[in-house]
Amino acid sequence: MGTGKIVGQACHACLGASEEARKHNLNIWNKWLCDGAKKIVVQVSSLEELLETEQQARRLRLPTSLVIDRGLTQIPPDTPTSLGIGPADDVVVDKITRKLKLL
Repeated sequence: MGTGKIVGQACHACLGASEEARKHNLNIWNKWLCDGAKKIVVQVSSLEELLETEQQARRLRLPTSLVIDRGLTQIPPDTPTSLGIGPADDVVVDKITRKLKLL
């Protein structure tokens, strides 16, 4: 994916996970928003790692949003491209993401 596509997919993931958090834990979502809506972007090395990261987040009951691309531009339809996790407690999210490299 090109840089613009990566940024767009990350934005989709962020918005989706944020909406999940807002629906299920408004207090955490409000605190995240009032504290500046921090975002950290990391990368995985494979589709398998992306899907395993999603499963780890779900096991910890974190808000998630797996983005599946429609395939209208650079990649084939139904390709998972990005994952949003949180907002949630940093310590809990770090259990999953600390091993991943910053983008």
